[in-house]
Amino acid sequence: MPIWSVTSSSIIRPAALTKRRLKRGSFTGIVDLQAAINRYVPDHNTDPRPFVWKADPDKIIAAAARGHQTFDSIH
Repeated sequence: MPIWSVTSSSIIRPAALTKRRLKRGSFTGIVDLQAAINRYVPDHNTDPRPFVWKADPDKIIAAAARGHQTFDSIH
């Protein structure tokens, strides 16, 4: 019989498991996906955090311009 010791790495909040499943999981259908979302929302809303934008807007605009330039050169 295996003996499990609880360590800090083995304690994962249910919200973290649900978020991981939403990001990486596979769903058999829309109903399955909706059920996973419906489980995630209440857990996520118990400890909401504001979204913090980390990308540099100038880099995003430059990348979009490069994309348009490449697209225009192809067509």
